[in-house]
Amino acid sequence: MANPSESKKISVNSTISLKGIVKAIFNDTIHVQIGGKVITLPTSEFAVDNPRQ
Repeated sequence: MANPSESKKISVNSTISLKGIVKAIFNDTIHVQIGGKVITLPTSEFAVDNPRQ
């Protein structure tokens, strides 16, 4: 049984790691399949090197 004086902590802006299959990459979005779902992530969320100058 958990200690009642133990407090629960929630961290905001923490990093998580999920493994998925990259389905498509466009100029401003990346589509990743995790399980049975495909999610869209903006490239601004990542430190992506842009070779264009």
